[in-house]
Amino acid sequence: MIPYFPQPEYHLFGPVIIHAFGAIVALAVIVGWRMSVARARAKNLDPELVQDLLVYVVLCGFVFAHFYSVLAYFPRQAMENPLLFLRFWEDISSFGGFAGGILGLWLFFRFKARDVDATTRLRYLDVIAYVFPFAWTIGRIACTVAHDHPGTVTTFPLGISLKSPEAQAYIAFFYREAGRLAELPPPGEIAKMAFHDLGWYEFLYMSCLMVPAFLVLDRKPRPPAFFLIAFPLLYVPVRFSLDFLRINDARYFGLTPGQYAGIAVFLAAIFLRVISSPGGPRR
Repeated sequence: MIPYFPQPEYHLFGPVIIHAFGAIVALAVIVGWRMSVARARAKNLDPELVQDLLVYVVLCGFVFAHFYSVLAYFPRQAMENPLLFLRFWEDISSFGGFAGGILGLWLFFRFKARDVDATTRLRYLDVIAYVFPFAWTIGRIACTVAHDHPGTVTTFPLGISLKSPEAQAYIAFFYREAGRLAELPPPGEIAKMAFHDLGWYEFLYMSCLMVPAFLVLDRKPRPPAFFLIAFPLLYVPVRFSLDFLRINDARYFGLTPGQYAGIAVFLAAIFLRVISSPGGPRR
């Protein structure tokens, strides 16, 4: 089992603290940004347009990642304290970020780059879609060190060990919040167990399977939107399955908000695949 360790943090000065999560997320954005610009040049696309596009995508993505998380996962707390919506450094959702990124894309091509034709737009989107797994993998390192996606207790060898009192207190907090504290095994037994860390599992999947798969698929020319379609088709089923392991996420008719969003994204990718295929529908 993987040893548990608290999230590293650095006390800069006074009350200012740099947490590992924020620093690694910033690194993921920087790496994704630089890779997108480099790939745009390699694909004979305008790197400046890609940078302008990324501004819209990143800003809208982070704002909606927070809004979606608050609305979908903490509706009661938001009603009691609407200021939660302004705390953008807390509680972000993957699929909320996807939705925000899509809004950013629409705003950019609707108001900033209206003269770019549909096929060329897909080429720009595919640049970002290809780079996304690489940046996402780094982002999931941030989730791993913060343990911010804890799952149920387990004996799975890749789970995070509950041997230490700190780890036991950490997982007990989430079970208590979910009203499931009685489900935890007694201290003597739980010390031999672990908990599913969903951010850690996603990191393993992205780094060991998706990133290598994208590198292999990129060895030959691909049509526009190829990677834009490939990413959700490869990512969503895994994310959908992992969500069943969550402890205290809100559920509606048995599924988490992330699972419903995943279904929508997966169907949208299939629809895009159908209409972009040679024999697909045409206007």
